[in-house]
Amino acid sequence: MSAATLSNAGSSHFQSRKTKQLIVKIIITIVLVGLSIIILAPFWWMISTSLKSLKEIMKYPPTWIPEEVHWENYKYAWTKGNFGRYTLNTLFLAGVGVCSHVLSNSFIAYGFAKIKFKGRGFLFSLMLSTMMIPSFCTLIPQYILFSKMGWVGTYLPLTIPGFFGSAFQIFLLRQFYLGIPNDLIEAAKIDGASHFYVWRRIMIPLAKPAIIVIAITTFQGAWNDFLGPLLYVNKPEMFNLQLGLQSFKGTEAVQWHYLMAGSLMVLAPVILLFFLFQKYFIEGMNISSGTKG
Repeated sequence: MSAATLSNAGSSHFQSRKTKQLIVKIIITIVLVGLSIIILAPFWWMISTSLKSLKEIMKYPPTWIPEEVHWENYKYAWTKGNFGRYTLNTLFLAGVGVCSHVLSNSFIAYGFAKIKFKGRGFLFSLMLSTMMIPSFCTLIPQYILFSKMGWVGTYLPLTIPGFFGSAFQIFLLRQFYLGIPNDLIEAAKIDGASHFYVWRRIMIPLAKPAIIVIAITTFQGAWNDFLGPLLYVNKPEMFNLQLGLQSFKGTEAVQWHYLMAGSLMVLAPVILLFFLFQKYFIEGMNISSGTKG
């Protein structure tokens, strides 16, 4: 077999392989686009409904694009639903939650990761075991406890527990801290640094991605929290956005254009937050990235 024949056969095989790879990529792209459309369709329907009139919503067959855009639906929902007050209440709860979780969990995780003391492994295992207890199992005991303390009807049950740490967040930060070389801590101790100084000036800056993950997840949890405020908050002026949205749904007799407008206003900050900090979120979940920097 001549060299030219071998060359043509090799070129043909290469072109065939390249064509197969291209076809596979096209099929994967089509499947991903199709799945994306299926997933985003309900979200688009919410946007479309929020911009329609009540008459157009009841129209059959339904329309995916509003025939006439009604931006005033958002203004009506914001003022009628008192979402301004509910937003301030939610921002307060989320802000306190972020500060308390970041401070407590980062400090506790530093102790488990970098401070050697008797019973450290047992205490860490005991803490992790609490993650196996369903949260619904502790609702009634917690409510009874906070009721006897006189905290029901206040924000205290929604804010104070955050200062006592979260098992998952402590675990995440501890694993991140373990990737930070001990030489940095030893060098700081030689210069007379205390554990508090090491935690504040060395560990926190190096663990920035993981701490951002803690802050984002805590903020989202407080922003979307419905059950907690439902149990402990009993005054309308203290409602958060989730309770306010439920209250608005009842007062408006399910007028879908206003309800969808209110729901989008509640949902938008969480989506925006995720897209802005997506890079840090992915990096923070990589527990081995503590060795960087």
